[in-house]
Amino acid sequence: MNSMREKPLSIGVFGLLGAGNSGNDGSLEAVLDHLRAARPGAVVDAMCGGPEIVATRYGIPATRLNWYRGEYRTASRASAIAAKGFGKLVDVVRTAAWVRRHDAVIVPGTGVLETTLPLRPWGFPYSLFLLCAMGRLFRTPVALVSVGAGPIGNRPTRILTRWSTRLAAYRSYRDTQSRDAMRAMGVNTARDEVYADLVFALPAPAGNESAGMPGPVCVGVMAFHGSNDERDRAEEIHRRYLDGTTRFVRALVEEGRPVRLLTGDELDRPVAASIVDAVASPLVTVAEAASLADLMKETACADSVVATRYHNIVCALKAGTPTLALSYSAKSDVLMAEMGMGAYCHPAREADADRLLEQFRELERNAARVRRTLVQRNLAVARRVEQQFTDLAAALFPAAGPTHALRETP
Repeated sequence: MNSMREKPLSIGVFGLLGAGNSGNDGSLEAVLDHLRAARPGAVVDAMCGGPEIVATRYGIPATRLNWYRGEYRTASRASAIAAKGFGKLVDVVRTAAWVRRHDAVIVPGTGVLETTLPLRPWGFPYSLFLLCAMGRLFRTPVALVSVGAGPIGNRPTRILTRWSTRLAAYRSYRDTQSRDAMRAMGVNTARDEVYADLVFALPAPAGNESAGMPGPVCVGVMAFHGSNDERDRAEEIHRRYLDGTTRFVRALVEEGRPVRLLTGDELDRPVAASIVDAVASPLVTVAEAASLADLMKETACADSVVATRYHNIVCALKAGTPTLALSYSAKSDVLMAEMGMGAYCHPAREADADRLLEQFRELERNAARVRRTLVQRNLAVARRVEQQFTDLAAALFPAAGPTHALRETP
């Protein structure tokens, strides 16, 4: 029995990690930092979208989320459709084999239970369902930790998401509206807690230390085409968003303001390039941020931030920089209100450069007060994330030695 107790805990992390989205990777980083501090002897590995990136950047073994490498590309040829279908069957076996090797699996934050961006049911929702089903089958607890959720219109996606959530051994949410959305979908959330986004656990960077030197305005852009239920209007929504954002950036440049464009996903880079070409000014530059930490440093050195992607907004708020959200879903509005910034939201679908400029100028007039508010709110949010990790450990590892020994017993 003693030898079995000495065997280290095996913990898996699961999600669209290392796949080009800095917010997803920031959530992973927060969980890894916690595990390394609280469970230094644990063996941690990942099943994720970008295993090469995760292995290189975070130093943990990683395996591919899907057997078929073209999973997230549209299949048009018969051979590709057949390969994708066959991959779904292979992934049942692969996921089962991976899950049963672990004492627990953690899905670290992100919007895994929402469809605020276009999403097919047989993509990640299917992968998450396999994970949670195999966790229940092999008695490996799966924890959905500070995740985001929202109403889901597509019926197959809604069914897969509802069953994934029901089968998970532990659930917590990053905001109240996420928990409410799952309750409305028929999930019993009576024991589910609300904490905060995991990225708030990451260390805050230093601000602009150049005394008296003005910083740039950071504008976070996004390949925004509407939600999963707006596919028929996707191009119209994108054109309006891009036009409004470009006009806003041009107006700042005409006032002599340097603008630093931020992205949060590889998909956003063409949008940034389009704005640079349209404005054609040396005052507009694009940040080459390789990680969420880099993004947070960019926002910390800015005078103010106007951002679309949820985790760009989180970075700016965490850095304590006055922020205006070009909001594409309720999660951004909820976050801004919680941080005392509810007056500074603008709908991304109706991007109006004139109104955006009015709100921006109001934000800058109130910058000193806003910074004080963010200092206070960040302290409260940090305490909630710390409590999340404490409660997670109690739920997954109430007695790490004996529990682990039980799992080793044939």
